Amino acid sequence: MTTSIELIEFTTGGDPDARPVASIVVLHGLGADGRDFVPVAQAMDLSAVGPVRFVFPSAPVRPVTINGGYRMRAWYDIFPPSSDPSLPRLEDEAGLRESQAIVQQLLDREAQRGVPPARTVLMGFSQGCAMTLLAGLRAPQRLAGLVALSGYLPLASRTAAEASKESRGVPVFMAHGDADDIVVPARGAAARDTLAALGYPVDWRSYPMGHEVCMDEITDLNAWLLQRLAT
Repeated sequence: MTTSIELIEFTTGGDPDARPVASIVVLHGLGADGRDFVPVAQAMDLSAVGPVRFVFPSAPVRPVTINGGYRMRAWYDIFPPSSDPSLPRLEDEAGLRESQAIVQQLLDREAQRGVPPARTVLMGFSQGCAMTLLAGLRAPQRLAGLVALSGYLPLASRTAAEASKESRGVPVFMAHGDADDIVVPARGAAARDTLAALGYPVDWRSYPMGHEVCMDEITDLNAWLLQRLAT
């Protein structure tokens, strides 16, 4: 990779020499790291697919404005909301684009290691969800699917113009907690509606939870992944 980034990886099935038949790249949320979603991956059963490689990158460390400039792992900066609700949210486009390039390198790396894009899923939670939608919809190759958990669509007004031809119609699994007070459900629903209007098949799920992941969600995601990655 051109950009150095910390990674955790494991392949399902227990055989370290097994060649993966699919890959899932998982992007964590603000302030977490690549270890955050390892237990979620371990809770799923994808044995019907065959060996699946999970890739858990850790975001760069950067100051985050909404947290008083404290340095933490973040895919991009987050600014406090405007006091005027009629104004659009200020977004860190430079940071988003920088991390978009990192995510694309991760996808390219899987292809170079023998797992084609059509067998690769991009998945993210919260900030990682935003990056999944940003990078996945603009990827110059058609992925097996996108998993967008408890997040939103960044640079939403640019999506129609910037989405790649190759990504058109890529399946999207979207899930949100109906009591989420970090990324309010309306932001997730707005992302869902935008993608649906652009013709993306969105499987939308809502769960009685906050800004988190629950077992029912993992079960539903497991079933969706089996459908997307079945040989």
